[in-house]
Amino acid sequence: MTIETTTDGAAGDPAPLFTPYALGGVDLSNRFVMAPMTRQFSPGGVPGQDVADYYARRAPHVGLIVTEGTYVDHASAGSSDRVPRFYGKDALAGWRAVTDAVHAAGGRIVPQLWHLGATRTAGAPPHPDAPVLSPSGRRADGAVVGEPAIAADLDAVVASFARAARDAQLAGFDGVELHGAHGYLLDQFLWNGTNSRGDAHGGSPANRARLGAEVVAAVRDSVGPAFPVLFRFSQWKGGHFDARIADSPDELEQILAPLVDAGVSALHVSTRRYWLPAFEGSSLTLAGWTKKVTGLPVVAIGSVGVAQAFRGEDEEPAPTLSLAPLLELFERGEFDLVALGRALLSEPAWPTKVREGRLDEIRPYDKADEGRLV
Repeated sequence: MTIETTTDGAAGDPAPLFTPYALGGVDLSNRFVMAPMTRQFSPGGVPGQDVADYYARRAPHVGLIVTEGTYVDHASAGSSDRVPRFYGKDALAGWRAVTDAVHAAGGRIVPQLWHLGATRTAGAPPHPDAPVLSPSGRRADGAVVGEPAIAADLDAVVASFARAARDAQLAGFDGVELHGAHGYLLDQFLWNGTNSRGDAHGGSPANRARLGAEVVAAVRDSVGPAFPVLFRFSQWKGGHFDARIADSPDELEQILAPLVDAGVSALHVSTRRYWLPAFEGSSLTLAGWTKKVTGLPVVAIGSVGVAQAFRGEDEEPAPTLSLAPLLELFERGEFDLVALGRALLSEPAWPTKVREGRLDEIRPYDKADEGRLV
């Protein structure tokens, strides 16, 4: 495996990515973030010692860990009894062991709080009898999955996220991330492909962002002004890679402004290819535009350090093993932090080995590692 840190003499020194960064009141040792990746190694929804060890192995090497998605306590949130939940004394005790292990290793960690919405499988655990909740009663493919959520449903969802955030604070986490990407519930409201509501939660970009903003505001109220609250969003959805919640910088600003006003601390911009321009007529990436229209700290992600772009089997290969484009965008100020997904899944020490020039020692991403806690 060859990771390039320079390109034809261009600036390629990775040292700037190893500078400290203050995210709210939390000091991070470097600019690398472990991205959330669903693992399903928590039987009964309870993370065990193997999960704590898995995160602790990565803690010395990244500035921040974002855990795998964890179900909030709304009954319709989940679809597996092996994905960790963020409620119940047993699960919260497991998460306390995770935070203790990560902090002992010198790391920082936030949980990703998650509600599947219309992508939930009806009848699946952990609450088989719960209905499928969605903005307009249908999935992205148009399949009917129930009745559109009513106001009481949305109030319950907001309260669930707020409770989970407070529990995260009590369990010793350094902040929280709200999952508003990839076609799950909060994102289903953001995208007009799944949100055809005619009320205050549908229609304009700002209205589609209303539920997300209500969740942010409730979370902020539950954890106080200093606790970092990240919000992850994306254009693409699972199985719908051409989806777009915003077709222009102006629409993007309309969607993000309510989240900023509600008190979000940082935005985690999920793309499949971090280097691609977001909108016609500009070279700015989606992370770059997010930084420009909000002024908030931004986390970029999208096939960093792997030989094949995410879900890129049907597309031309890209030079994702070269860090030069990443460093150029960082120096331009398009993002503050960069998340690693698959690269870190197989190589816990990826950032450290890059910093120390031990590139030939980096274990390349192996898809088989998705089936084990390396």
